[in-house]
Amino acid sequence: MLRINRDNLRNSHETPWLILDLVMLGILFLNLAWLIFDALYATDFIYSQIDAFLPALINAYDPIHHNFLLVDLVFIGIFLSEFCFRWIVAIMRKEHLRWYFFPFLHWYDLVGLIPLGATRLFRFLRIFSILHRLHKYQIIDLNRTAIFRFFAFYYDVFVEELSDRIVVKVLSDAQKDIAAGSPLVDEITEQVLAPRRPVITQWMAGVINHLGQSISSDEHGEVIREHVRKSVGKAVRGNSQVSTLNYLPIIGKTIENTLEESVTDIVTMSLVNLLSDIDAERIDHFISVGMHDYTPTADALDKEVLQVVNECLELMKGHIAQQRWKSELAKKEASMPMTESSEENGLNKNL
Repeated sequence: MLRINRDNLRNSHETPWLILDLVMLGILFLNLAWLIFDALYATDFIYSQIDAFLPALINAYDPIHHNFLLVDLVFIGIFLSEFCFRWIVAIMRKEHLRWYFFPFLHWYDLVGLIPLGATRLFRFLRIFSILHRLHKYQIIDLNRTAIFRFFAFYYDVFVEELSDRIVVKVLSDAQKDIAAGSPLVDEITEQVLAPRRPVITQWMAGVINHLGQSISSDEHGEVIREHVRKSVGKAVRGNSQVSTLNYLPIIGKTIENTLEESVTDIVTMSLVNLLSDIDAERIDHFISVGMHDYTPTADALDKEVLQVVNECLELMKGHIAQQRWKSELAKKEASMPMTESSEENGLNKNL
């Protein structure tokens, strides 16, 4: 049920405007009812019925019907005066950035003033304009009305169905382009990645430097150092020349362990220095020179990348195609306190 919030009405200082809206709403209903009656009066069936049962009405209304345009001009004059008054108030309040914005934003009021059969229908929009203005100032709450919820729900259904079909069509066309051999990977490389190459190389240098610092850290680099120690130890023990040290009595094993620890420290520090000293210029030089002649099986990689893109688009299509309004409608029906069958059962029990 539509209720007026008197506190918000009082705080908004819109009471005079509410009175004006109600007066104009009454005049509008009178005008629209008169328009409908005059249109029906012009039909042969209604005219014959009135002539049969109320012949006096024919004699009284015929002059008005033949000059109905003059009657409608009276209403048009009232509506035009109210429109100009609101325009002047909007200019004084500076509601819009430019003084001439008001008629463009309320174009339906101007179109409704044209005394033609089709344009007179735009006068109905004044009702929604009044309701919107009251809702904006929280004088009334349209969200609580059943009519608003009804139209809002089916509006969302219409928009969702329309937008889903458009998006699915666009994604399907994109998949067809990819399947037809669209140079998407090359365009991504040339137009997206290449202009951002300095940023990417700088980021890679920062990641590599941070990795080198982490390895040299006593807390975070223990895992890497232990892995290097085991790898170096395995390599040292598997070396045929180092294994001959075991033939030396007493000092052979000591020399082997010392050599293993020394090589481990050298490899670890070399790795740390290598990662810590690298910068964006070296990475950029390596990419531009070192990988200039590198020609891997690009076709297989391109196909795999395009397949990944195609599968992602397919997942997006499946997600978009889900009709969420059906699940919302099912939730609403499940939350209803009583169905019609339960009501009938209750009536049967009472009988």
